[in-house]
Amino acid sequence: MAGFPDPEQTPNGPAYEGRLLDRPDEEVVDQGVKFDLGTLISRRGALSVVGLGAATAVLAACAPKSSATATPSATSSATPSASASTDATVIGLPSAEIPDETAGPYPGDGSNGPDVLEQSGIIRSDIRTNLGASTPVDGIPLDFTIRVTDMANGDAAFAGVAVYAWHCDAQGQYSMYSSGVENDTFLRGVQVADANGQVTFTSIVPGCYTGRWTHIHFEVYPDEASITDSTNAIATSQIAFPESMLNDVYTQSAYSGSAQNLAQITLASDNVFGEDGGALQMATIAGDTSSGYTASLVARVDTTTAPTSGSAPSGGGGRP
Repeated sequence: MAGFPDPEQTPNGPAYEGRLLDRPDEEVVDQGVKFDLGTLISRRGALSVVGLGAATAVLAACAPKSSATATPSATSSATPSASASTDATVIGLPSAEIPDETAGPYPGDGSNGPDVLEQSGIIRSDIRTNLGASTPVDGIPLDFTIRVTDMANGDAAFAGVAVYAWHCDAQGQYSMYSSGVENDTFLRGVQVADANGQVTFTSIVPGCYTGRWTHIHFEVYPDEASITDSTNAIATSQIAFPESMLNDVYTQSAYSGSAQNLAQITLASDNVFGEDGGALQMATIAGDTSSGYTASLVARVDTTTAPTSGSAPSGGGGRP
């Protein structure tokens, strides 16, 4: 950068315009931005206040550049913040509340005879065995998750609600009711929703019996203490399964008869799912017959409206 004469030699060292150089071993032009600004400002009429910013930029451009690579600050880190992360497992909200459905003739909640909800051990995630036993029923593995949202509170996660789920085995039999398994309690259990409003059960894919599309029943209670009275349920509904999945499952020997029963009914003709083809109750499925399946369903529950269905001994359609 031109415009600076040689420094003056004084008893105290090199100086320019009466000011000692900050860097005595270097030329005036290399004294740094602070020294240069002082020099410019000391010259009457050299700069106006308006032009000071522009002069500073020019001086900075003329200053020697460091050869070291700049270290990024913590705020420029490439690591995304927690708020920006996306949970790929989260399922979008359905268009409406989960439909109220009959609990069918085999609820086991005390409304039609047997009451498994009064028994010890009913709070469990693995429902493949009888309560207190270790031998699971036969069938293709299925883990199903129900995420409950509270419509009255902006569809917030309905943490703390208790979900009771039950379904038939691979042969269409319901424990506590079907002939020969009246004293069994398999494929029934309760889970309390976590902070995300979710419960997950380890089970098997249900079989298909005459007159009904394959399904899983569930009831939602305000909390664990409420399950001892079925009238406390704030929602009663069912989960449906896609035909393509069921066609694969029902080729397995454990499900003898299910393929023929499924062929005699459609989602549209089913007396539970027929109104909308199970649109709001159709599970999202992943997996195969070799590794087992996972199923997910979002159940929006509106506590400002009274449940319109529930246990009905004569309902449900078909018989195991």
